[in-house]
Amino acid sequence: MRLQSAIFDMDGTLLDSMFIWDDLGVGLLRRKGIQTAPDLPEKLKVMTLRQGAAYCKAEYGLAESVDDIVAECEAQVEDFYRNRVEAKPGVKKFLSLLKMEGVWMYVATATDRHLAEAALRHAGIDGYFRGMLTCSEVGQGKESPEIYERAMRRLRSTKRDTVVFEDALHAIQTAKTAGFRVCGVYDPFAEAEQAEIRRICDYYIRSFEEMFETETLE
Repeated sequence: MRLQSAIFDMDGTLLDSMFIWDDLGVGLLRRKGIQTAPDLPEKLKVMTLRQGAAYCKAEYGLAESVDDIVAECEAQVEDFYRNRVEAKPGVKKFLSLLKMEGVWMYVATATDRHLAEAALRHAGIDGYFRGMLTCSEVGQGKESPEIYERAMRRLRSTKRDTVVFEDALHAIQTAKTAGFRVCGVYDPFAEAEQAEIRRICDYYIRSFEEMFETETLE
């Protein structure tokens, strides 16, 4: 895996954190006594927090404003990110290796900046990255390649020399279609999509610990 620069998704890729997002919308509505559609988590996972709040308000007739819904969700997520979130096994060692080899790294996440910064700081990996971009800052979710394109430009790199690390199929498809090399990272919350992720990715790992068991980094 020859690379000059790397762009990392955060939740489900660097951090063991997808479960907090998977239950966020359902949990919010459940606490209000509302039964949700079975496919709600699937719909929300491609949205930013504000987009998801607006969707839940419109779809389930919530009386609260979008701002209030976002604030309620953020309080739950922020507590988790500031106090409990952990990096996935092997992540710190892998990032240290890349940094020693002079690889420039960026984070591209759908999570809002203040939450993402708190999460990376608590997990002890914030110091490895030259910067971060969020979907809210870019103005588009990961159905658009803009977040990867902009991160690549900030890294002063090219698609040939950049590898995007992602766990979610829709984001992987976006990066691949845009011409990036992509490393699929296994996360149990995307179990049903693993066959397709393996098929389309240039590289695939079940764990970052695998990177030290094989000659995958050149």
